[in-house]
Amino acid sequence: MSLLEELNTVLLPLVPVETGVFSAAPPDRYVVVTPIVETFRLYADNLPHHEVQEARLSLFDKGNYIAIKNTIVRALLAADITIIDRRYIGHEDDTGYHHFAIDVAKDYSFEMEE
Repeated sequence: MSLLEELNTVLLPLVPVETGVFSAAPPDRYVVVTPIVETFRLYADNLPHHEVQEARLSLFDKGNYIAIKNTIVRALLAADITIIDRRYIGHEDDTGYHHFAIDVAKDYSFEMEE
């Protein structure tokens, strides 16, 4: 499983989610997941054994985003996904959305594909 798969599983029951960009007409509240990086952090015998995947969740909400932000944070932590940063990006006056970002990471075992 990958971080993107896990994020979709965790977030879809809570809020509409898309990766990269919201392709349809956006609702009043949605999340866009943007992959940030995939790194190898643990090596043995010159081969990677673990991969850390990171992504940014951009929550867009035209109303009060606090309650859904807290619900998302609790769901991520319950799914054993590490939250590495949370920050309010700002209000987008042209669209009316509040933008809140949550950066997440998870460690996965890495196996060389044959």
